[in-house]
Amino acid sequence: MSSSETTTDHEAIRKWAEAREGRPAVIRTGGEGGVLRIDFGKPEKELEEIDWEEFFTIFEESQLAFLYQEKVESGQLSRFNKFVNRA
Repeated sequence: MSSSETTTDHEAIRKWAEAREGRPAVIRTGGEGGVLRIDFGKPEKELEEIDWEEFFTIFEESQLAFLYQEKVESGQLSRFNKFVNRA
């Protein structure tokens, strides 16, 4: 697996997701916000698609960073990502 990178840059996150046909989504956990995800392909039942504005509001309120991989070793675009606490 190629190395991963971390960012808090909203535009970089949006461009990364859109290049892979990803959509901003959330798993509602009750109350405000929820668990952020990037949804690919056919929408999953537990994921609620949201707009980028709400996505980044939750992202900032939760003090998250986006851990991602650009490409796999074969050179294809990677979809590997997760949200981590900012350190």
